[in-house]
Amino acid sequence: MHKGRIVFAAALATIGFGLSACGSEPAPPKAPPTPPPAAPAPSSEPADDAGAAPVDGEVTAPGTKLKLGERAVLPFEYTKQKKGTIAVTVTAIEKGSEADMAAFGEKAKGMTPYFLKMKVENVGGTDLAHASLKLNGVLEGGSGTGVVLIGDIPGKCDNETAPAKFTTKGASYETCSLSATKDKPVTAVEFDEGDAYQDGPVVWTS
Repeated sequence: MHKGRIVFAAALATIGFGLSACGSEPAPPKAPPTPPPAAPAPSSEPADDAGAAPVDGEVTAPGTKLKLGERAVLPFEYTKQKKGTIAVTVTAIEKGSEADMAAFGEKAKGMTPYFLKMKVENVGGTDLAHASLKLNGVLEGGSGTGVVLIGDIPGKCDNETAPAKFTTKGASYETCSLSATKDKPVTAVEFDEGDAYQDGPVVWTS
């Protein structure tokens, strides 16, 4: 059971990257009538490389607008040792009740919580075991909530860290970020880690 805390500030850092390339080799200038099979071998290999382009590794551009259920591929740095590329799919924005905020004490009075549900995938195949990701709620009209909630609401919004096996490409888990507001509703979710995404966050809306 986590004891919740409320902070009135926000900031996180992120860096990441990924790319690939390939080449081919010219056929020998002169050959007797028998060796023609040697020529097809070089041309079949580049074709395989071209078809294996890392579509999943193409990072979603800063400022991209997505709908709930759509997937973004993002650079991610949890610590200097744990960094790579992840894919995030925000699946739901669920509204809670003021009673759900009881564990956060007096500062939470009058606040309505929102549960930002998501699926996280390991795209780069680096060791991201036990890393955690937090997305932020965005109010109707586009402004931030101005509130950072440290903790979760067990059974309704469990902020899970990546499992121990989150070290290979394709590994995934589900988690939830908690947001809250006193006035306007939370209608969108944003990823704003790293310099590029602070200036142009990736935003999911319903």
